[in-house]
Amino acid sequence: MNQQIKLNGQLIKWEKELKEYGFITEENKLINALCSETNPVILSQILVIAAFSRIGRKKGNSLAQVWMEKALELDPSNKKAKEFLLQDDWKKKQDILGILTFPSIRETDNRTAKKKIAEQYIEICQTFLTEADDHLHDLTAILDQVSPSVNKDLYAQNKKRADLLSSAIETTVSLLKAAEEYEQSITGVFHTSTYYEDLKSNLTELEKIKLEWQQLFQKEEETEKSSENVLDQLNEMIGMDLVKKRVNDFYRFLKYQKQRKELGFQIKDELSLNMILMGNPGTGKTTIARLLAKIYHELGVLPRAEVVEADRSQLVGAFIGQTEENVRAVVERSIGGVLFIDEAYSLKREGQTGNDYGQTAIDTLVSLMTGKEYGGKFAVIMAGYPEEMRSFIDANPGLRSRFPQSNFIHLPNYSNEELIKIAEQMAAENDYILTDEAKIEVNHRLDQERVDDTFGNARTVRNLVLDAIFKKGSYLQIQDQDILQFALLNKVDFVVEEKERNEPAIEQLNRLIGLDSIKEEMKSLASFVTMQQFRRKKGLPTVPIQLHAVFTGNPGTGKTTVAKIYAELLRECGILKRGHLIVASRADFVAGYVGQTAGKTKKRIREALGGVLFIDEAYSLLGQSSGDFGKEVIDTLVDEMTKHNENLVVVLAGYPNEMDNLLESNPGLRSRFKKFFLFPDYSAEELLSIMDAYAQSFLYQLTEAARSLLQETMEELLFNGNGRFATNLVDEMIQAQAMRLMTGEEPDDHLVAKSIYIEEEDVKKALDKLK
Repeated sequence: MNQQIKLNGQLIKWEKELKEYGFITEENKLINALCSETNPVILSQILVIAAFSRIGRKKGNSLAQVWMEKALELDPSNKKAKEFLLQDDWKKKQDILGILTFPSIRETDNRTAKKKIAEQYIEICQTFLTEADDHLHDLTAILDQVSPSVNKDLYAQNKKRADLLSSAIETTVSLLKAAEEYEQSITGVFHTSTYYEDLKSNLTELEKIKLEWQQLFQKEEETEKSSENVLDQLNEMIGMDLVKKRVNDFYRFLKYQKQRKELGFQIKDELSLNMILMGNPGTGKTTIARLLAKIYHELGVLPRAEVVEADRSQLVGAFIGQTEENVRAVVERSIGGVLFIDEAYSLKREGQTGNDYGQTAIDTLVSLMTGKEYGGKFAVIMAGYPEEMRSFIDANPGLRSRFPQSNFIHLPNYSNEELIKIAEQMAAENDYILTDEAKIEVNHRLDQERVDDTFGNARTVRNLVLDAIFKKGSYLQIQDQDILQFALLNKVDFVVEEKERNEPAIEQLNRLIGLDSIKEEMKSLASFVTMQQFRRKKGLPTVPIQLHAVFTGNPGTGKTTVAKIYAELLRECGILKRGHLIVASRADFVAGYVGQTAGKTKKRIREALGGVLFIDEAYSLLGQSSGDFGKEVIDTLVDEMTKHNENLVVVLAGYPNEMDNLLESNPGLRSRFKKFFLFPDYSAEELLSIMDAYAQSFLYQLTEAARSLLQETMEELLFNGNGRFATNLVDEMIQAQAMRLMTGEEPDDHLVAKSIYIEEEDVKKALDKLK
């Protein structure tokens, strides 16, 4: 009983909110009520409220139509649902008077022509009157169902329609009679103009009724579709507050300049219409470019609102002369409108040499922008990544002078909250609603996707929503009574099935042979990171987490293997989003020309974002000559580590003494590495265990004699504890065994048994070969 009272109170509150705002602000409460309510009458009421809320948010929402139909099905006495559907059905009959279109009739026509036209009049009138009674019956039914005291406007509207339709029927009957009499008079001996005048007067009356009928529908459409100007479209976009302010200011200034011109003021220096839009993918650059084109056209600055989109492939040619032709052709198409060049920096990148005509494209474009033929007749909007666009403009003085700094607009990444609103908007466009649980999962997916500058922002959200819709449609089997499920996107629709991963990182670590101190350090670090993550989620203060590490030790002591496990461990702790390992060395960073090293280093770092960048033999970055670019790598690395914070973990590896020299070369580098892991050489017993494990992974076994020989040899020769040597030695032993067994003619069943074991003589041959 208490629950029912509470629900009734909620229904009253929603009704009030609908009346005040036009929609329900907390729509998910409505959805939860729809999913949980079992009483058909109450469910019908909630569906009507939900439908009107959707209409309030988005005019002409087809989902509202479906919900109204379901509401009426659940409760045939639901007046609001009935009125809505009757009214909606009647709107489909807007063109029923369109059939009353008659050919012209003239007194100067001959008898045959007049008779033919009269026959057409008769046929048209009879066709209309055959259907008109049914239409009038439908409209009368609506009037019977609508109470003038409850819905005065709807009643008056339909009363007007009914009166107009009745007048149209009455006038058509008169026209039919006049047409029949006119047709008979033509065949008679005497022809009078009386019937002709009757025809004309009825036609005139019908045209008045038709005009009034259309105006009645047009008024409704105008109230439903309020005309939006460009700024309305801009301001309705989610987020981008600073961009909106900048474009609004730009709009008002152009409007001000236009008014000054109209008043006769001279304007010598026009404001440049050329723009630079800087932002990562999916931040709205193309949308803003199109809105700017509309603004230019709306204010009369440019005669067309058209945007011609182009990129490097359409501008830069493959041989001399082709590039100039391409650029000119694109500019000619843009005259009177806007030329939009996305990823403009790709026209000419640093270090491009040889037969690349990117610079030719830039020079030709600048020439056409300033020349007498096309100068001032079109606007250029260039877009791309922020950093690349700044470098591109700075490197081209001709372009820089055509794009004033005030016309640089930076479009920031959307926040997760803004992206979730965009997701709701995109779902609504497809007649779906996101549940609260779905929004939480979308937020989680966005966190996982937001790794580097390639994050797609609104594009990523669009893909998430479309994938969820596809997933829902591919598995869901819905009964008629579960129609609501057609409109909901739940958490399960956004959850991605985890790819089958390797065994947990800690277990991988435990399986490693030796490295006891390293294992303890790793486990301790994992516990610390997990605790800090827990405290962060609970709103407690956290200790800064230092994850960059230095691995020192001889080659083959397991540094790369542990780095891979380290990356996976940090992913499992929730610090890294990808948990992959990028192995690099000096050659991956250092370039041969000035200015290329920093770009090469940044590219490698971008690949590692969300994971671990493992730089082997890192000390080699310190070049021996004064002109070496290794220092540029180190400086860039320090800057990028600061910029990406916890999204990038760097592990430097190499010999202990040399690594100390590297860290001392840059104070910023030393301060960022707090974790030091010393990898000791493997003992003879550990090397033997490594060999055993490696051989067993391919279903080989060492005989006792083979093991004894290996033990003796390693203790006598004092190998430098190199795990790589151990696996190489096993490979050689396997080859020696194959050579021994393949030279004889053993039966297959004997050979199978012998092929498993590595004998003493195989060890001797392998050792001799590696000495």
